[in-house]
Amino acid sequence: MNLSFSFLNKLVLVGSPANQLKQKNKIHNYSQQIGGIDYVFERLNGGMLGYMTGIGKGIKPCDRIILQQGCESYQYQIEEIDYYSDPSDMWIALLKQVV
Repeated sequence: MNLSFSFLNKLVLVGSPANQLKQKNKIHNYSQQIGGIDYVFERLNGGMLGYMTGIGKGIKPCDRIILQQGCESYQYQIEEIDYYSDPSDMWIALLKQVV
């Protein structure tokens, strides 16, 4: 009985929000890339949201992307991302600007 209780406690800890907070989200810097050539960014809602198509592996939801427009740089959080099957490192993502 004690063994199963211990196992269940550990199982609950694996999926707990505290463990999810320990995972670090990455920042991907696309500010040196050329928009329209290296990536495509379509602004929505006055730039607060946008769709971006780019290339890169290991990019996942809650990661952030830095984009440059003119002299200004903007940081966006990835809300959703889908990878293409070919090429496998190309993706499209819904981004939300971090203010």
